[in-house]
Amino acid sequence: MGQSLAPISVTGSTVTLDRHVHRNAVVVLNRAAGVTVTLPAASGTGDVFKILVGTTVSSNSDIIQVANASDTMVGHIATGLTTGAAGADFGEAIGGTDDTITMNGTTTGGVKGSYVEVQDVAANLWLVQGNLVGSGTLATSVSAAVS
Repeated sequence: MGQSLAPISVTGSTVTLDRHVHRNAVVVLNRAAGVTVTLPAASGTGDVFKILVGTTVSSNSDIIQVANASDTMVGHIATGLTTGAAGADFGEAIGGTDDTITMNGTTTGGVKGSYVEVQDVAANLWLVQGNLVGSGTLATSVSAAVS
């Protein structure tokens, strides 16, 4: 899998992950106005990308999306509230047609500490697991938005 790398801070509005630069490193999203993260095309390399929200989103959204309309995601994301209220967790399966994770800083995650890990497991397929932190009435963070 390769050597772990130092965390990489992203402060721009977009970043396209590169297998040679971002693989095995923690990519830290540090922009309150949101960051759009584009994954490389899935080809079955086994590469793992780790994405951490380092700065709570206060406008726009942090978005993690696939590179093309052929790639999709499977897996599970859990979202919990910042208040730690009992029974407040929201879990969602990612069912193979989804290709985008949107964290708006409140109801769909994006509060500092939200974390998503994606692995390139096959041609056109990303395995996703994550723990998001949100506030308010939690809602789904996954969708099919890449065309």
